[in-house]
Amino acid sequence: MCKLNVFHLLFAAVLLHVAAALKEGECEVCVKTLDKFAATLSDNVKKDHKLIESEFKKFCKGTKNKENRFCYYLGGLEESATGILGEMSKPLSWSMPSDKICEKLRKKDAQICDLRFDKQIDLNNVDLKKLKVRDLKKILNDWDEVCDGCIEKTDFINRIEELKPKYMGSSRSDL
Repeated sequence: MCKLNVFHLLFAAVLLHVAAALKEGECEVCVKTLDKFAATLSDNVKKDHKLIESEFKKFCKGTKNKENRFCYYLGGLEESATGILGEMSKPLSWSMPSDKICEKLRKKDAQICDLRFDKQIDLNNVDLKKLKVRDLKKILNDWDEVCDGCIEKTDFINRIEELKPKYMGSSRSDL
């Protein structure tokens, strides 16, 4: 009888562990941002969690969109309301993989794993006239460009067409 209860407890523990593990595509912003950040660290910084935290704050100053929101949740920005940097920096200093760190962070703050990257618009194959103005503005924002005096949808389309060669490079259709 006692062996049966121990078996059930072990089985329940295994199920909980499997349920807590990240599934494919979960926590994509967390995993990719941590991988990108870890790649910037030198070997001596990777060993000290305090140095990792200060480097993360520097890294966060150059982030935008979802990565910036991730930094906010962890406490990597000056305007962050809370800070759980230690939950990221210590495991990173132990060379724990990013997905495992994100599993731990999800237990502290579930919204970390709710972040998703926006779908990228393929400007080579999309008809700009069929996009919403919101999407046209997002394209310009992603390029760090503005459209001064743009009122009509066609104004935004013209601005994107004007900037396309700068950001998209030359068309490869002639190959």
